[in-house]
This record gives sequence, structure tokens and C-alpha cells, in this order.
Amino acid sequence: MSRSLATTFVKPSVIPGFGLALGFTLTYLSLIVLFPLATLVLKTTSLGWADFWKIALDPRTLAALRISFGISLLAAAINAVFGLIVTWVLVRYEFPGRKLLDAFIDLPFALPTAVAGIALTAIYAPKGWVGKFLAPLGIKIAYTPLGILIALVFIGLPFIVRTLQPVLEDLDREVEEASATLGAHRLQTILWVVMPALIPPLLTGFALALARAVGEYGSVVFIAGNIPYVSEIAPLLIIIRLQEFNYAGATAIATIMLAISFVLLLAINLLQTWTRRRLGNG
Repeated sequence: MSRSLATTFVKPSVIPGFGLALGFTLTYLSLIVLFPLATLVLKTTSLGWADFWKIALDPRTLAALRISFGISLLAAAINAVFGLIVTWVLVRYEFPGRKLLDAFIDLPFALPTAVAGIALTAIYAPKGWVGKFLAPLGIKIAYTPLGILIALVFIGLPFIVRTLQPVLEDLDREVEEASATLGAHRLQTILWVVMPALIPPLLTGFALALARAVGEYGSVVFIAGNIPYVSEIAPLLIIIRLQEFNYAGATAIATIMLAISFVLLLAINLLQTWTRRRLGNG
């Protein structure tokens, strides 16, 4: 009975050691991910429902969550569009400096987030290199939600490009040529031949960029201005509550962020699975 049950859930493989590998995986994930998150949730339950909802429905908390998740979603969507264009250029065209441009994509990975925030502030502040030309036009970027958006787009672009790039490189161009031979014009080829293969990795990159943006702190805190109800992000509010020794309030906000992030990522993963089945890619 147990053997038949095991074969139902475990696909046979020529590589031995499934039990050992599975045990190591579960132990590692439990120590690194599950236990810390469970501790966070347990710490929050000590508040009681009344205190928890008081913190959750506080106008300052709601404003910070709205700014963090709203701008993160917008930044990830922008990166999904322009990241696709950048990836297409890097993969499908040969031009001088292509390798250098390709290397620049990874800079947000290597650059400390605080340095990125200082650099963006120096550029877009009212007296910065770009900000001084926008200020007379009444356009203010630094210390506004627009500044947060730019910072999150900056740190999220590599996730889209590096997720799409290997898929687009492996895409057989003969299929595109066959589509053109059968009479399809370029737009039809892109929509019905290329995009079905790119949508699942594009959703993966979107999810990664969104997850990074929601938890981003260093690059945002310098350019945001941190004005409550205007440009204060949820991670900063957590830091403020910790500095006030309000550990219960900090863990409550963190738990809310965790729950919202989990629901968003779950929805994206379900959409990705549905897309794969719909397009016949999995």
C-alpha cells in the first residue's frame, strides 16, 4: 500500500537519492524560510485581534501599504513592457557596444541599494543633474511617489531581462520563418508564434521584480523623502516602529505585507500555470 502510494506521487527517475535530497530540501527550507516566517506570525498572534486590526487599519499603515504595493505593481508592469523590448534588442540585433549594454543590465544586482538611492537622488533632486531642468517645468521627482517608481524600475529591470533572455535565445527562428512563409505578417508572427513562448517567463520575471520592489528599502529611502501618507513605504514604517521599540506594531505590519505578497505571488503563479496550459507550453 505504501509503495503504491509513493509511486503515485513520485515520478520514477534513473538518478538515485530522492529521499535524501527531499529530506535535505525540506530541512533547509524550514530553517531558512519557514521557521523565521512562522516566528513572525506567532509574534503577531500575541497581539490579539483587536490590537492587530487597530494597527492594520491605522491610516498611516494603510497609506504605506498602498504606496508600497501600488507603486511596486506599476514598476513591475513598466519593467515587463520595456524589459521585453530591451531583451529583444539584446538578443535579436548585432550592434557596437551590445556586450557592454548587456553587462550594464546587471549593475542593479551588484550595486549596493543605498548607493543606488544616493545616485538617483543626486540625479533627480531639484538641484540635481536632471532635476534642475525639470523643476522650472513644475515636475518634481525626488521626494515624491514618482521618485519611488523610478527607483523600483531601476532595481527591477534585470529580473525581467535575465528571465526572458535565455528563452528568447533558445527560440527557434525557423519557426518564425515558417510563419512568414505561410503568409503571416510580422505582427501576427510576434503575437502568435513568439509571444506564447515568452509569456510564461515574462510572468516569472514580473513576479520576481514585484517581490524585489515590495521589500526594497535602501534605494527608495533616500529618494522618497519619507513623508507620511505621501511617500512613506511600508518597510520604512516597520523600521520606524522598531526604533520606537514598538515590536508588536512592526511585526503586525510585516505580517500584513507577508500575507499580501503571498496572495499576489500565488495569483501570478496560478496565472502562469494557466497560461502555460492555455498556450500548450506545459
